[in-house]
Amino acid sequence: MAYVHSQFPGLTDDWVFFDNAGGSQIAQPALDRMVEFLTHRNVQIGGSYAVSQAAAQALMAGRQAAATLVNAASPEEIVFGPSTTVLMGNLMQAMRRQFTPGDEVIVTMADHESNIGPWTRLEEFGVILKVWPLNAQTMDLQLADLEPLMSERTRLVCVTHVSNILGKVHPIADFARFIHDRGALICVDAVAYAPHRLIDVQAWDVDYYVFSLYKAYGPHGALMYGKHDLLAGLDGLYHYFYGKDKVTAKLEPGNPSYEAAYATDGILAYLTGLARHHGATGDDRALLAAAYDLITTQEDLLTDRLLAWLGARNDCRIIGEAANRDSTRVPTIAFRFDGLDSGQLTRAMDDHGIALRFGDFHSRRLVEHLGEDHEGGVLRVSMVHYNTVAQVDRLTEALTAILAEAA
Repeated sequence: MAYVHSQFPGLTDDWVFFDNAGGSQIAQPALDRMVEFLTHRNVQIGGSYAVSQAAAQALMAGRQAAATLVNAASPEEIVFGPSTTVLMGNLMQAMRRQFTPGDEVIVTMADHESNIGPWTRLEEFGVILKVWPLNAQTMDLQLADLEPLMSERTRLVCVTHVSNILGKVHPIADFARFIHDRGALICVDAVAYAPHRLIDVQAWDVDYYVFSLYKAYGPHGALMYGKHDLLAGLDGLYHYFYGKDKVTAKLEPGNPSYEAAYATDGILAYLTGLARHHGATGDDRALLAAAYDLITTQEDLLTDRLLAWLGARNDCRIIGEAANRDSTRVPTIAFRFDGLDSGQLTRAMDDHGIALRFGDFHSRRLVEHLGEDHEGGVLRVSMVHYNTVAQVDRLTEALTAILAEAA
């Protein structure tokens, strides 16, 4: 943990950051690349002069690092953007002419609005929207509930890898296989998954996979993976003369943030460096696998510690599964206390130097469906591997004191 904390300059004060699903701290190598770019390469790409060439090399280094992070077949399968929300909206616009009236798109009850709202706009063009419901018994998404929704007109299924409320990892490879067997494409919101587990888009055979860099140890930006032939078939978002020779550029209006893209190389450097620090060897993908094994081990400790404390109380309701079976729950844990306003509890935690959040976290349809949209919504503790067991204990001690005062 000393090594990990040395890699995050934002962890130098006494605040406990338990709002990482809203935005993690940035790793030093990612920050270093941003500073280096802005100091020495801050020009437009495409010029013949040396500094412009260096800027283009930085952008390509970021794209290549992103391809390694997700195991894309090529850096030309990576699209950068300012946020997952923007990338999802751009993808919908670029796909729109592929749909005809009567085609169907399926979204889920468990998603962040970024992977629901854009697709609802297709209804004005005659596309039929269906909703894959949350399974009432398992509190996750089940293929048995998807099957009756699919038909020969289903073109796309949009699903979350992990709900930012429920925290359960969905079997995306199984989902993709099922959806492809029925002739449709799959688009995955991976925002709540990417900071916690190894990504392998080729092994899972997903078509589009999107997440935010600022929630995965980088700056405010995001990336989208898409299979190359699918990206090539999308409409460009601007300049009519950007065609199949500029597959990524046609989907990056006004160019991506070069420094944020380059910082992706720093995210990769941090994770592979973490693995090397613990004695791992091999290529970057092998090192990434080792790093995420370490991360999962640490996060399981945090998850189990907090779930045990919450589960032992008779005045608390955990939203989603109350146990972390086989590491299938990431440390994003939503809960609420009987009869208490979640907002008031969160604000009381500020005095203890602990950063939490409350509300619906832009998964409003899910929170409303669960009947948890009253009294400030849910409390959410979202941890990552740089959090510690001691910080979890500090949280529970503070909650104990606050709840005692409220009684």
